[in-house]
Amino acid sequence: MKKWIFFTLALISFFSLSSLAQEKTINTADQKYDDFAYIDAIKQYEKVANKGYASPDVLKKLGNSYYNNSDFKGAAKWYAKLYATTKNLEPEYYYRYAQSLKSINQTERANQVLEEFYALDKKDTRGKLFIEDENYLNQIKANSGRYTIEDAGINSKYSDYGTFAYQNKIYFASARDTGNLVQRKHKWTEQHFTNLYVADLDSISKKPSTVHKFDKSINTKFNESSPVFTKDGQTVYFTRNNYLKGKKGKNAEKITLIKIYKATLENGKWTNTTALPFTSDTYSTAHPALSPDEKTLYFASDMPGTLGKSDIFKVSIDSNGEYGSPVNLGPEINTEGRESFPYVTNENEIYFASTGHPGLGGFDVFVGSLGTNGKVNNIQNIGNDINSPNDDFAYTIDPVSRRGYYSSNKDGGQGSDDIYAFLETRKLICLQELSGIVTDAKTGLILPNTKISLYDSKMVLKSTAISDALGAYNLKVNCGETYKITAERTDYVTKELTASILYINGKTDLPITLKKERCKVLVGDDLGKCFNIKLIYFDLDKSDITKAAIVDLEKILFEMHEYPTMKLDIRSHTDSRATNKYNEALSDRRAKSIISWLVQNGINADRLTGKGYGETQLVNRCADGVKCSEEEHLANRRSEFIITAL
Repeated sequence: MKKWIFFTLALISFFSLSSLAQEKTINTADQKYDDFAYIDAIKQYEKVANKGYASPDVLKKLGNSYYNNSDFKGAAKWYAKLYATTKNLEPEYYYRYAQSLKSINQTERANQVLEEFYALDKKDTRGKLFIEDENYLNQIKANSGRYTIEDAGINSKYSDYGTFAYQNKIYFASARDTGNLVQRKHKWTEQHFTNLYVADLDSISKKPSTVHKFDKSINTKFNESSPVFTKDGQTVYFTRNNYLKGKKGKNAEKITLIKIYKATLENGKWTNTTALPFTSDTYSTAHPALSPDEKTLYFASDMPGTLGKSDIFKVSIDSNGEYGSPVNLGPEINTEGRESFPYVTNENEIYFASTGHPGLGGFDVFVGSLGTNGKVNNIQNIGNDINSPNDDFAYTIDPVSRRGYYSSNKDGGQGSDDIYAFLETRKLICLQELSGIVTDAKTGLILPNTKISLYDSKMVLKSTAISDALGAYNLKVNCGETYKITAERTDYVTKELTASILYINGKTDLPITLKKERCKVLVGDDLGKCFNIKLIYFDLDKSDITKAAIVDLEKILFEMHEYPTMKLDIRSHTDSRATNKYNEALSDRRAKSIISWLVQNGINADRLTGKGYGETQLVNRCADGVKCSEEEHLANRRSEFIITAL
């Protein structure tokens, strides 16, 4: 029953009315395998394998037969023999072997095999997710201990799964005795086909009463599962084999897949059963879930565009009840494995089952946040209260009471799959802190008293902090969110940064470096004063640019590149020593030498003018014949970079 609900199961065009005659030949076993009769195939393959015939092909099919029935103990046994027999295996067998090992609590060995799987196929997202979070078990442990769980009180010795609670009733699928004289069984699992059942729930205790079949106009001789009702109770969506009005739809291989159907309630009767328009005979659609506003239907499918074996999709429903085109929820949630059984709450959470995200064995239940952009983020395994080494799936929860149901074939149940009721006693809360040290970008010195402002993705201010005497700051943030941060300090350029917070408990380190603020200048100001440039050094009586001069000129060059409309007038001055004529000529050559250097380094000549003024514009008393100190003469030997345009 398991793999039908994850739609690897296809309904063959004939049925097993009794156990097929056991054959001892490999050809017969292969026929059973090809017909999806895995229970019979196992019997035949094991007979020959136990007699010593264990080719890689037999071992693969034995492992797959157990794996496809979620018997991971049996799968691990035969995959182990396959692993030991040949090293030329397809990567998928490494992944299945690792999953099976997890299910028999050989986690360390499973992780080793997953590392080999990643080495073989670095593009597979399942391997990437494992490598990126090799400590995934720590997160699972941190998310555990949050539930009280009990048998839901509606289980049988057969497969029971996939609940929907509505108006003090619980609806679910079951393979229990159908009451027919001829009980149809599926060759894949040797269990009866499933129908929809319902039981009343006590309004206070929520305990179920007697279970009975749902409407006979919905149930057929084939599989039905995964019901979901609209809030007004007038429409039900459900999964069924591709069968309507006595006719089976088949793909090119003569296989009947599964579809999502809907029916409407008229005069107390369910009628107008139709397949949704985006379903097909060539691929499967299953396990519908409505958004709280009922404008979006989520579901699982292996339709074209699927990233793995099955993905989660969504489709819009307009006010006229028309459906849009299916949209894949993307690689954030979907992997090369199987994602199925979506369930969406009014808290923008999506719960789903997956074999691709790091878990404990078979299908695990995960939860993610539905972003305003439609993407799913902050995906977490919900912990080992719900999840087990086997298959755990079909999780639903009431966000108000925090009560819900899920399905599992874990040890200790009554049948193949069982339904469990739970109470979530503690919500899944992730605590994160954003912190760091603020320093000067050039000197590395710590910068206390820096204001740090935290904004959300919509630039709404959330909080502020001031760096302490050690330059440290701390801000509380939400897990999985992306923030904008600004750092402001007097005499420094305000800096903006982005921080993406992981969805794990802990701290996110964000060091901040600030640059000194540039001078604020206007037309007519001396740009050189911003950098305390008073003297451009030249050799005695020469106008060649020296290495010492280049250090300061590079500062001017940088500003001109930063402000491409800035224009400068280069003015060179001397002291009064030497003749007026000599000083004027020398200063003019030096001004033109500075202009030439700037042009050679990428500044257009039309942005530069220059002239030497000799000793005509002294800044102090040190004219000809006046006795002055060397320091006083130095004040007159200056260069000016006057801004003429900005």
